[in-house]
Formats: sequence, structure tokens, C-alpha cells
Amino acid sequence: MNVPSLDSFGSRATLRSGGISYHVWLLNALERAGAGHVSRLPFSLRVLLENLLRREDGRSVTADDIHAVASWTPGETTEREIAFMPARVLLQDFTGVPAVVDLAVMRDAMRELGGDPKRINPLAPADLVIDHSVQVDAFGSRDAFAINARLEMERNRERYALLRWAQGAFNGFRVVPPDTGIVHQVNLEHLATVVFTKVANGAAEAYPDTLVGTDSHTVMINGLGVLGWGVGGIEAEAAMLGQPISMLIPDVVGFKLTGRLPEGATATDLVLVVTQMLRQKGVVGKFVEFFGDGISGLPLATRATVANMAPEYGATCGFFPVDAETLNYLRLTGRDDMLIRLVETYCREQGLFHEPGAPAPLFSDVLELDLSAVEPSLAGPRRPQDRVPLSEVKGSFRAALPSLVPEGAAIDKRVSVTLDGETHELAHGSVVIAAITSCTNTSNPEVMIGAGLLAKKAVERGLERKPWVKTSLAPGSRVVTDYLNEAGLTPYLERLGFYLVGYGCTTCIGNSGPLPDEVARAVEEKKLVVAAVLSGNRNFEGRVNPLARANYLASPPLVVAYALAGRVDVDLASEPLGTDGRGNPVYLRDVWPSQAEVQQALQSIRAEMFRRQYASVFEGTDEWKALDAPVGDHFAWGPDSTYVRKPPFFDGLRLEPEPPGDIVGARALVVAGDSVTTDHISPAGSIAKDSPAGWYLISLGVEPRDFNSYGARRGNHEVMMRGTFANVRLRNQLAPGTEGGWTQHLPDGEQLSIYDAAVRYREEGTPLIVIAGKEYGSGSSRDWAAKGPALLGVRAAIAESFERIHRSNLIGMGVLPLQFEAGENLASLGLTGSERFDIAGIAEGVRPGKKLTVRAMSDDGREASFTVTARLDTPVEVEYYHHGGILPYVLRQLVRG
Repeated sequence: MNVPSLDSFGSRATLRSGGISYHVWLLNALERAGAGHVSRLPFSLRVLLENLLRREDGRSVTADDIHAVASWTPGETTEREIAFMPARVLLQDFTGVPAVVDLAVMRDAMRELGGDPKRINPLAPADLVIDHSVQVDAFGSRDAFAINARLEMERNRERYALLRWAQGAFNGFRVVPPDTGIVHQVNLEHLATVVFTKVANGAAEAYPDTLVGTDSHTVMINGLGVLGWGVGGIEAEAAMLGQPISMLIPDVVGFKLTGRLPEGATATDLVLVVTQMLRQKGVVGKFVEFFGDGISGLPLATRATVANMAPEYGATCGFFPVDAETLNYLRLTGRDDMLIRLVETYCREQGLFHEPGAPAPLFSDVLELDLSAVEPSLAGPRRPQDRVPLSEVKGSFRAALPSLVPEGAAIDKRVSVTLDGETHELAHGSVVIAAITSCTNTSNPEVMIGAGLLAKKAVERGLERKPWVKTSLAPGSRVVTDYLNEAGLTPYLERLGFYLVGYGCTTCIGNSGPLPDEVARAVEEKKLVVAAVLSGNRNFEGRVNPLARANYLASPPLVVAYALAGRVDVDLASEPLGTDGRGNPVYLRDVWPSQAEVQQALQSIRAEMFRRQYASVFEGTDEWKALDAPVGDHFAWGPDSTYVRKPPFFDGLRLEPEPPGDIVGARALVVAGDSVTTDHISPAGSIAKDSPAGWYLISLGVEPRDFNSYGARRGNHEVMMRGTFANVRLRNQLAPGTEGGWTQHLPDGEQLSIYDAAVRYREEGTPLIVIAGKEYGSGSSRDWAAKGPALLGVRAAIAESFERIHRSNLIGMGVLPLQFEAGENLASLGLTGSERFDIAGIAEGVRPGKKLTVRAMSDDGREASFTVTARLDTPVEVEYYHHGGILPYVLRQLVRG
């Protein structure tokens, strides 16, 4: 990584800032050399261009690569592949634990192949933030945080011991301990530097801070002018090991913002509009860059909110360039003055600093939004892009209800439940979870303060939350607690049940914890369609809580409002939240805080809060420091561990790969429709005791109360294999009339769990495929959504379209992504998925975009053939597939030196 640049364009120069001289690679040298129109490129492409310019070596980066990006022209399709090397890698613990497990087993494999195990070491700095393991078991009391933190440590001690080992075993690997904050907020408030510095070849260098992360919401950092996005854990591991990320030069869609947000509209409302617009436009695999006069009026936290949801609108990233507001935010969050001076000096010198009124860059396409048209909204009941204006939520829910009601349940149903000695009535549409949670909004002081002010006004009017609503407050960092306390708003939130439950990503990823027994029993027995309202970014089926069939994304103030209303089939624009002590109706408009009130309360935030909270961010509690963790270069695999097991990814690996052959006689394990998410493929939430994963854990003596979650057990491949396709809302067309992880074993037609069917197929020597519709693998960048199918024997996935990260993950595990021809799918071809499938053309060699022939043979002798495209989009992806995945490829390269 420290090979000097060939510098064919004479771009290397010296920049002085704060009394230090830095080597830099100036983009304007390219224009002087006539290589391109760099000053009109989108800012995000300028960052990519600097990355190539600095790393020109004639092999992975050539002068032609640099010229291709410098002369990028909107509308011209290019198939040129470039090699991007991020400055650093960011991990969270759900996806980070399997990454550490893979690195540990790679060290073992390296030794077995005769190489030096210490070469398996992060070459790009890596930070892991433990934020995904806290669960909302306790809520509604001041003890909730302490109880949840204790349970988190008890449940995850084995996993955390692995991470403590990794801290000592790997160079350049840091861990932020639990109960500190959400990875993306910690990154925004502390880890990101905007300009990265290091010493290489005896000299200081400065260049843009860039990163990839194992969470799809890594893109949140784009709001700070830092280019980064989510990748699969497998691809992130390769980046940690010094492998550049292969990518095509992207199209860049410009999103012009004008005007200002109106009174009553929040950053959450803005991002829901943006998500809806961009999903309708279609930006999968593209960069989105925001520009226009409206940017200057957006606080940085609002920009981060918009950037955060790039996975929801389908883009690789949602980029805001560095400007004066970036510098203001760095000051607010307590960054060092020398760093802030360097950021301004460097970005201005490089043409990376945006000035209001400057000519807009050139873009592949442009959308425009007048911010004044944004209105309060929610998204639901199933997808982030399904925006519903606040006044239409009631009608929207009722329209969706027939599709949400379980088979055999009545549309008009009411159930009495007794809570704390009082009887209440639940019905379809009752809100059972109201959670202020997730990275999307808890990084944004305006909406957090807004929630506190709404709570204050509601309490002063005598309103109370409905008793059946499970309320929780899970801030993204400890600084949030500081400024809510300083503003005097914490007591009002607590009066409405919004007590601190933890500093982590809780409800948004399925760690909502159990509902109260009485509520859960009523919902299950009477098949109620109850709702969750959360300030998160994901509301896919079965994600938030298995009992909540309707899930809505909302701003934190609206989360509080729905906790007061207690149901979603209410028009908060015209119906009251409740009544005051005199029986008078109280409407949402009566308690909604004004922008002036929010701005006044924001004065409570000071830079010292950030400096104090982040001064010892890597140290952790005494319990963390006292963890009994192994030491040494190799991890000591515990034979009895139910959390961390040595995976079989490198078993029998040879130094020379065996080329992949054609797939013959395959059976479909799953046939699914559109929008199958990584949550459907590899759920992160609770483990049912009546499931293959549950039966496995019980066989090892684990009590159901100690199952924890799939996400927490990602270090154990035996659990994750059994949990593959185990989402309770999965609809497999091979098992009609069922929900969850069921399929047919063919040709006998016996209904089995997907895991048990896969085991039987393996014993029979039958290869497997998955068939799906559009947007296969949307959602979180979950590597186990590729690892699980691969371990079950899935050789290929045929879909109408793929989400970017999941397609990459499939290739990373040696699973071939194949795409139907435009307009074709299983149904249009007259197929059911019960056929036997041959996929020809692999053995003779694949190349990017190669057409392959699939022959489907039904058991009654009928045959049909159709063409698919191999979604290996770059030569490097072909190479990964040839090696059986990215990790075997990297390991072989390292062994060879």
C-alpha cells in the first residue's frame, strides 16, 4: 500500500498546514496536462480520481484509468474497471464478528498452506464498534439501561472475548466497546477525519478520508463529505488485507435541492421524500450527489440523515461535498483545530470545497426537489420507500390491512387485555412498539430535541402514553443523553415511557425484545395486525418484531405522538392524541414544537460534551476490561462454544483453484417473488425454539431464554446455516400456504424445513439454486445472506434483478448470480421452480456479462430453455468466482507472496 505513485501527470506537491508539510496529489495537474475537465466533475468522482492519482503503479492503477475518470462524460456508458482503495474500514459487531472469525481461520489456513500467518493482518486501519447486540428486554424504567447492558454482556461474553483477542492479535485494529454508541454516529462524531493523514516512506501524506464498511448505512458519512459505502463483510475483509475494491466508473445522478424546509417538517420527512423519488427513478449501482442552493440551509446532521438512507433509495452513496457547514460540524463535535485547518486548506486546494453559487458539476441525470414542498410523513407498512403523508396514514393502513391479516383472522377484531389491573382494548392497528432508535435519526439533534419538546408539551397538557405501547429510547451516542439532560427534556421523555434502554442499534435491527406477555398473547392468539412505529431506516417484514406485521418509519417526534395515540389507524392531522385533565381534546398541532423552540434548545449542545465522551472511547467498562480473552497469534477455538466456531470455508483448500463447472441436475431450494431482502435470507432477530437453529441450540443444552439472536450468533456457522431463509415472513412458492423457512424436497414433494431439505439434497449429491424476482437481496449488507446459502449447497441464484451489495456477496462466496432477460421471469416462462435445472456455459469459461443457457426439465418430461446473464460485472469478479470466492483468492495471493 506504500508503493510510491508513478505520478505520470506531475501531480505530486507539498501542502503546508499547521506547521506541517504534507505530500499531496493535486487534481488540477490533470487539467494542466489536458487529461480532463476535473473542475466540472461531480465532487464524489473527484475523490475517486484522487484515490487513483495517488496510487498509480502501472498495474492496479494505470494512467489510462486516471484519464478515463478525469474525462468522464455524462451519458457515456463505460465498462472500464477501476481499483478503489479506501483509507480505512469500518465494522459493526454483527457483521464484524464473522469478519474477525474469517481472518482468524485464514491465519490457520495460511499456516496449513505453508505461508506466514502474520501476513493475515489489516493493512488498512479498521475500527469495529460494538453496537448491534443490545436488546430491549427492560424498558419503561430508570433501571432499563443497566439491566439491558448486563444482559448484553452475559449473552455475548464469548463473542466479546473474540473481539478482545483481535484487539491484541491484529495490528491496526481498534474496538469501541459496548454501551458507547451506534457505529455510524460514532463515525460521524469522532472517527471520521474528512482528510486522512499518515506517514509513508518517511513523509507525511494527506488525502481524502474514504472508507468501506460492513453495514450498508456506512454511507451516512457521505453527509460529512467523506466518500464511503457499505460492502459485504467478505469484500471488507479483502480491503483490510490490502486488496482494492474493483468497480466500474459509476454514473452520478445529481439531486438538486432548493428552498428551505417548512415549519413542521423534519429531516426524517425530507429523507422519506428523497427515498421515494430516487426509488422511483432507479439509482441502483449509481452515485447520488446533492447540490443546489438548498444545501446551505441544511444542518450537517440533516445531510447525514439523507445520506444514511442511500441503501433504501438503492444508490451506492448519497454524497454532500465539503463546505463551511462541514467545518462548523467539526468544531461542534470537538475536533482538533489543526485538523479543521487542514480540512479547509486541503479541500480548497484540491477543488473539493463547495462554495454557494458555484457552477454545478456535470451529472448523468438530475432530479430536483423544492424543500418547501416537504410535508410530515411516515413510510410503511412494509418498505422504506412506501412514503405516506401523515394525513393519509389512517386510510393507507386500512387499505393495506387485508394483505396484512393472517389467514383465518377477521378484518374487524377487538381484544381485551389487562395491564396493571386495568382493562384495555387492542385491535388491528394498535401500536405496540414506539421506538426512538437507529443511526438515521439519533445523530440528528434537531429531531431528538424535537421529540423531547413534544414530550414536554404533551406532559404539560396531561397526556400519557397508552399502556400497551412498548416505548424505548436508544440514542446513537452518549452525547445525546448529555444535551437532552442539559436542555431539561429527559424527565418529560421518561414520563411518557421513553427511558434510556441502551446506546446501540436496537429496534431497527430486530432487537426490540419481547412484548409484554399479555400483549404478546393477545396478538398471537387473536392474530392481530399490530404496528411498530420507529425512527429507523428499515421496516421490512419480520424485521422489527415477529409479532408486528405493520411497521412504520417516522421522525422521533412522531414516534412520541403515536405512543400517545396508541394506534396507527388515526388521522393525526384532524383527530386528537388524547384529552387533557379537563377532558378537552389535545391535537398534534397543539404540542408540536416550533422551529424557533427547537433552535433555542439546541443551544444546550457544546463541543465539550463530545470531547468528554470520546476522550476514552476505546477503553470500555471495567467488565469489558476484565473479559477473559485468549492471547496469541492464533485464536483458540473452543469446541464447546455456541457463539464462535471455526467455519469450514477453507477446508481442503488447495493452492491451485479448480475451475467451476456447469451446474447439472440442480433443484430449487427457494422460489420467491420480488423484494426478497437479506432479512428474509438471513434474519438477524429472534431464534424460534421450534426451528432448526432452535433445535440445534437446545441439543447443546442452551435454554430458549438464552438463545439471543441470529445476529449475535453470526460467529457460529452451524446456527447461521440453520437460520438461512428462516425469516417468519418468507413466502417460498415451493411451499404454498406457509410462511417461514419451509420448502418441498423434490421429486417426492415432502415438505421439510429449508435446512433439512438442503441436508438431504447434499446427501443425494444434488446441487441447489435459488430463484427470485426483482431486487433480490435488498436491505442490509449481510454477508451471511450469501454465506448461508453457499454452505447449504446453493450454486447459483437466478433473479430478475439484484441489489448491489448482495450480488457482490454472492460472488464473494462463489455463488453465481444470474439475471433473467428483461421482461422474463419464472412465471412468464411457464415454469414453477419444481423442475430440474442445467446451467450450461460455465465450464468453458465465464466473462463479464456472459450469456448462459438454462435448461429446465419437469418430472413429466417437458423441457424449456431460457437465457440468463452472468452478473459477474468486472474481470476481478470473474477471478473471484474462478477461485471459489474472494477469500480463497486473497489467501492464495498472500501465500504466493
